[in-house]
Amino acid sequence: MTVHDTEYNTEGTLQTVSFRVDGRILSAPEGVPLLQACLDNGIYIPNLCHLPGDEQPHASCRLCMVEIAGMPAPVPACTVPVAAGLAAYTGTDRVRRLQRSALRLLLSNHRVACARCTANKHCALQFIAGFLKAGLNRGKLADLADDARKEDQHPCLKYYAERCVRCARCIRVCSRIHERPHLFFAERGLSTRISFFGADGSSTAFCASCRACMDICPVGALEKPGGGEFRAPEGT
Repeated sequence: MTVHDTEYNTEGTLQTVSFRVDGRILSAPEGVPLLQACLDNGIYIPNLCHLPGDEQPHASCRLCMVEIAGMPAPVPACTVPVAAGLAAYTGTDRVRRLQRSALRLLLSNHRVACARCTANKHCALQFIAGFLKAGLNRGKLADLADDARKEDQHPCLKYYAERCVRCARCIRVCSRIHERPHLFFAERGLSTRISFFGADGSSTAFCASCRACMDICPVGALEKPGGGEFRAPEGT
């Protein structure tokens, strides 16, 4: 099979396509995000906001940049649908510069206090910094983290705004599981935070037994009150 070949099932429906990533021929269902196809095939691309199954990728962290043959500039791999003949490059100099810049921007609004964080040694930011050989520092960017940022109260969750990377994974997974989610984004720009508007003991009874938002958080920004074990989400 060549890189331009396409497979069909017995009904003639498009099933899988072949494409290249860093010179390696891969196969995946046509239309799945390139990021997911790479992760499924053991090719790691830095990412924070990716959540498998999203119909509209969030593409907010800007870490999963790749170069695509025929495109003038790198693009987020989570927004690129797999297609026959596609050729992608995940580790070029231009890609790495953009990824390191995106990481520094995230760290400029993140309180790096790893020793006091439950996600220490299991944190996606730590892993990505190591992968990019960048270090956990914001470079010449100003420190924009606000330890005094306003936080809403939740009866079952403790939210650390200074750790949050605004990936929205907790919001999206809560919306998938529960008919009436209680996690939202509040405010804008650098002041954006997770809000639990309207949460109370009766309306969030399911939160006591559900830890989906905590399990999907890549940086330990959500915990049970009083702390608890951090579980690193898959794919980070």
